[in-house]
Amino acid sequence: MASADKPLNVIFIAVDDMNDWVGVVGGHPQAKTPNMDRLVELTGAMVFNRAYCPATVCGPSRSSILTGLRPSTTGVYGNGNNLKASPVAKDATTLPQYFSEHGYHTLSSGKIFHKHPVWEGMDEGQWAFDEWASNGGKTGVDTSKGPLNKLPMLKGGGGRKGRGLEFDWGPTGVPVEETGDYKTCAWAAEQLDRDFDGKPFFMAVGVSKPHLPFYVPQEFFNMHPLEDVQIPEIVPDDLDDIKNPKGKNKFKPSDDFQRVQNANMFKEVTQAYLAAVSYADYCVGVVLDKLEKSPYADNTIVVIWGDHGWFLGEKLRYRKTHLWEESTRVPLIIRVPELTQPGSRSNRIVNLLDLYPTLAEWCGLPTKEGLEGVSFADLKSLAPEDERPTLTTMGYKNHSVRGDRYRYTRYDDGTEELYDHLKDPMERRNLITDPEMKPVVKQMRAYLPKHDEPRSPDNDIDKKRLRRTLGKIFKMDPKYRDMANRGELDPEFVKSIFNETK
Repeated sequence: MASADKPLNVIFIAVDDMNDWVGVVGGHPQAKTPNMDRLVELTGAMVFNRAYCPATVCGPSRSSILTGLRPSTTGVYGNGNNLKASPVAKDATTLPQYFSEHGYHTLSSGKIFHKHPVWEGMDEGQWAFDEWASNGGKTGVDTSKGPLNKLPMLKGGGGRKGRGLEFDWGPTGVPVEETGDYKTCAWAAEQLDRDFDGKPFFMAVGVSKPHLPFYVPQEFFNMHPLEDVQIPEIVPDDLDDIKNPKGKNKFKPSDDFQRVQNANMFKEVTQAYLAAVSYADYCVGVVLDKLEKSPYADNTIVVIWGDHGWFLGEKLRYRKTHLWEESTRVPLIIRVPELTQPGSRSNRIVNLLDLYPTLAEWCGLPTKEGLEGVSFADLKSLAPEDERPTLTTMGYKNHSVRGDRYRYTRYDDGTEELYDHLKDPMERRNLITDPEMKPVVKQMRAYLPKHDEPRSPDNDIDKKRLRRTLGKIFKMDPKYRDMANRGELDPEFVKSIFNETK
């Protein structure tokens, strides 16, 4: 694709916890995402209708996408696993590093890698880019008076702090221009005024919403009037046919779901998520608008992706994780100059793991050996008989295989599920005990990993205590904040202050 006289640039936009509730993706009829919609319908991007994540929680999904290696290969299964602590992946050449090695200027701001506390500061993947920027931002929300949503805790579920504040929503106390994601995207837009010393660029932009809490400016709540909000269908017995090997129910309604149900706040939480997605879209629009007016408009690939799905009451739960369609299917929108056309769609099964080899091929980089994703650079949809099922993992030995028609899932305790998406797209009838399905189960099992790497070491630093420590250090001298953002603090100095901090 790339030519020597005008190589392709890449803008790589990650939107945290964004499921398929995007207008052009069609996950919710009331989703309002005019900027992402315009990229597809007018500018000329492709929507991948069947895109899936490699893992259903932020850390392992992002680590997998950025290394091109599955969680079962690296042992990075949870947010407590730092990629750099994995014996398998610690020296892997990440996607931005590979582009840098081949003549690109790489730069980033916002959440691309999952954050981990380290003695040098906070590891946000700064080491993977030629240039990394921290842009701050705030919500203006007084959490001491929270939660804003007034959602009661379950009996015996503790006070209003901690998990109660985490599952919160409401308007910010500052205008949109002072919020973190807007600042990140405004920074990205400003970079398009540069010439990068004649090099092509790979710019990664991390948008943190709609990650909890759903604190976004009131104007985005106003876009979704509460009285009009449509909630997903709730099926009370949805989990009853998923039994473990002992014949007991594998799952039960989550605490969040029970809180929302007890308070009858299904509309409120749905509105908040829709608002947070609309806010994220607004911020993404800052970058897209600037790109359209920049010299890079006709030679820049744009990739917009969500790192995993998110439940809004389906399967009697909220948040992420688990291995059903709602948590494994993700929005993926890609614009490639002279290749994708306005309003185009692909029904080919792809995994975000495939982005590494695909982008490398589009940009004319040498094939990277050892990647576990498969390039879909030709964008051709495959016939069902040629379709390659894809794999999503949630923790050690918990895997789900999604094929053209069926989803098969197996857990570490031996529990299994099978769903027929032709007849049951919402996965409400588990067919695993149907004797006629045995050939399908056998076929799908063949795609499970042949090896499951033991879990990588957890990060053993107290994150909250380290943040308090860094706060003290920043007050000593403003230069320390910049050093922490670059991961350049003296570890022994930080440890000495940490030991003095409660």
